[in-house]
Amino acid sequence: MNETNKTFEQNMTRLEQIVRSMERGDVPLEESLKLFQEGTELVRSCNKLLEEAELQVKKIMTAPDGSPVEEDFIDE
Repeated sequence: MNETNKTFEQNMTRLEQIVRSMERGDVPLEESLKLFQEGTELVRSCNKLLEEAELQVKKIMTAPDGSPVEEDFIDE
């Protein structure tokens, strides 16, 4: 399955697996490079999915008069 067809959660799970493998330090150089490349692609895919989700949230939010309201996300 291509990274673009996977869910955000699936991509994050795979990214965590890659990080754990590389942190162990017992992966051969060639395999490390492949894992790094895969991880980079997963990060791009996750960022794209987050940007799309943010746009959807902004579209959903409306003012009482029906006009769109855009609010910044606040991390609590």
